[in-house]
Amino acid sequence: GVAARLLDHAVAGVEQVWTRDGWVDRFGLDLPRNDTGYGHGPEQVAKVKAPARARKAVEPPDEDRDGDQPVDAEAAPRPGKRGKNLVIVESPAKARTIGKYLGPGFEVRASNGHVRDLPKSKLGVDIEKGFQPSYILIKGKAKILKDLKQSARQANIIYLAPDPDREGEAIAWHLAETLGARSDTDGRFQRLAFYEITKRGVLSALDAPRTIDMNKVHAQQARRVLDRLVGYQVSPFLWKTVRYGLSAGRVQSVALRLICEREDEVRAFVPREYWTLDADLATAKDERFRARVQKRAGEKIALTNEAEARAAADELTKESFRVTGVRTQEKKRNPLPPFITSTLQQESFQRLRFS
Repeated sequence: GVAARLLDHAVAGVEQVWTRDGWVDRFGLDLPRNDTGYGHGPEQVAKVKAPARARKAVEPPDEDRDGDQPVDAEAAPRPGKRGKNLVIVESPAKARTIGKYLGPGFEVRASNGHVRDLPKSKLGVDIEKGFQPSYILIKGKAKILKDLKQSARQANIIYLAPDPDREGEAIAWHLAETLGARSDTDGRFQRLAFYEITKRGVLSALDAPRTIDMNKVHAQQARRVLDRLVGYQVSPFLWKTVRYGLSAGRVQSVALRLICEREDEVRAFVPREYWTLDADLATAKDERFRARVQKRAGEKIALTNEAEARAAADELTKESFRVTGVRTQEKKRNPLPPFITSTLQQESFQRLRFS
């Protein structure tokens, strides 16, 4: 009878052991032995058993199917009441290391990066509806997503732990959407940020879970949408003018346009002649210094030819100059960094003309 009960509990996923005092939770907590359904006897044991196959899981598309298939987030079934906590990271190597730190109460799996992205066969961005992106399952990720859904069905809490940057935040959001999160504040889905893959760093992150930062998610979406808009419209132009297969990026394309516009301004520039006036002055103690004339009669001076400059100079020689004010200010100058090979060569040429 004891062996049968142990087998029933193992199948149901209830982590308990049988002792002389009755059923005991694997963490050492005695379960109540009364008519609540957790005591001795076959009737109470039957109540403990969880329905292992209560609902049929809706599986994602197979790997050999086209990746341009929409993902039904609502198809993910809800979990049972008991089970291990699930931690999802990006890298399988991280999953193995973190699994050693967390112990048997956690299951650690890897998503291998993004699971959803914009489709390759079309633009995937609805410009008329505020640049709304349309995501599909990435081809080749069906098996990974199937395993994640299987683990999520039996998990108590799902910890989303991709990298702590905006790309990782977007991966966490996509995972939550795909695994059936009901809202951005679904308490069953929590975000972990591992800043160091050590036991101390992992346990510290586990003590401070949070919700998904939608500001980072939106930032990643804006970058991805801009990538798609620029790439789909500029890349074909490169194929025709430069070489087929080139991809236009959102940063290089804008920078190249700025350079071209500036070059057009340089070529269209019409040279204009201008002159400046400098006055050599001396104090009563014969302290000499040079000053540049900036204004005349309160207005900025503009000399466009030599005749105007000489006329202004002759006029100023008849005037007397006096200092109306002295302004002092402190400037902070940081020391130069230590030499590296390139700066050492530059300095040797400037000072000693070494080549």
